[in-house]
Amino acid sequence: MLENNITTVNNDVKTLVKDAQALFSAAAALTGEKADEVRVKGMKTLDAALVKAQEAQASAIVATKQLASQADGYVKENPWRTVAVAAGVGVLVGFILGRK
Repeated sequence: MLENNITTVNNDVKTLVKDAQALFSAAAALTGEKADEVRVKGMKTLDAALVKAQEAQASAIVATKQLASQADGYVKENPWRTVAVAAGVGVLVGFILGRK
């Protein structure tokens, strides 16, 4: 679920930035009042992209804290199982590195 949200927000931000770039390119060719309108619209688009990126960052921070809390709870509830898994992974990595 988190990966889908991150992908969606990432795509949204990319689209907003591309739209803003197009607007600024168009504004460069224009002069006067029309150019000001296009620049304002481009700034609003970039602001929207910034807000989306900040929302994604906040969501990722919350999800990371939740995962860390769950992992901490699991380790506290199952200390010996955690030690066994860590030792097993260590032996496996040592075996793989020893073969090279």
